[in-house]
Amino acid sequence: MSLSAANPQMSTAFDIRWPEGGTGAMATPLVFASPHSGRLYPDDMNPALDSLRIRRSEDARVDDLIGQAPAFGVPVICALTARAYLDVNRDPTELDPQLFAGVLPAEANALSPRVAAGLGVVARVASGGAEIYDRRLSLEEGLSRISRLHGPYHDGLTRLLARARTAHGFAVLIDWHSMPQSAAPGVDFVLGDRFGGACSPALTALVERLLGEAGYRTARNAPFAGGYTTEHYGRPDRQTHALQVEINRGLYLDEARLETTAGFGRLRETLGRVIARLAETDWRLLLKG
Repeated sequence: MSLSAANPQMSTAFDIRWPEGGTGAMATPLVFASPHSGRLYPDDMNPALDSLRIRRSEDARVDDLIGQAPAFGVPVICALTARAYLDVNRDPTELDPQLFAGVLPAEANALSPRVAAGLGVVARVASGGAEIYDRRLSLEEGLSRISRLHGPYHDGLTRLLARARTAHGFAVLIDWHSMPQSAAPGVDFVLGDRFGGACSPALTALVERLLGEAGYRTARNAPFAGGYTTEHYGRPDRQTHALQVEINRGLYLDEARLETTAGFGRLRETLGRVIARLAETDWRLLLKG
């Protein structure tokens, strides 16, 4: 049973894929998250763009790429609703004054770089910069989306991390994403640890080494240093380590048609081996060192 089952209103916000047995026991301190692979588009969205152009904002099939994690004792929390509707990897105060009609709340962070790019908690633009709507949204629409989706997702993630800390004394969050092939030419994975602030250097180094041994090229913090989730939860001094992993979509996806390529199966198999190695890690020893 997932945490979302406790409240029917959470059913479109997220799902937690538990290890076999579904008891909620934490076999390792690892928690995986996929905040941008959601594929649900609520009827009240009413976008001006066609579905394919909007869907290019998705981290398509990332939840499936890491789908073997529960078999190795690692729970995975996945946002179910599309990021173009509500982005759970944004601060809930990142409200776009160009998108919403009326006066924003005093606490709104309307000047963040993400909002300036049209990518606030409710996105104004899709991948490639096309305007999603041909109208302004009411503030009530935006606040309702945040309440129904952002809050429940982060409540679920917070509880998962608390379970890991209770069981092991610390938690290790890996936040999985994908990036356009053009975002980092020549790089297969970008590891974002907020320039060393969100996790022990040993975590970043371990993931970097495992991916390198699998034949992949990695970079750190450029062009993605970690979003809201990594920054918000990554508190090594509070026994929570967070790392964002961006996967080059060219490894597994036809980006124009959003269809998986022959590389999908190979990548999923390789990531399964990497996940197995992570699950076997003596985290207490690694993080202590």
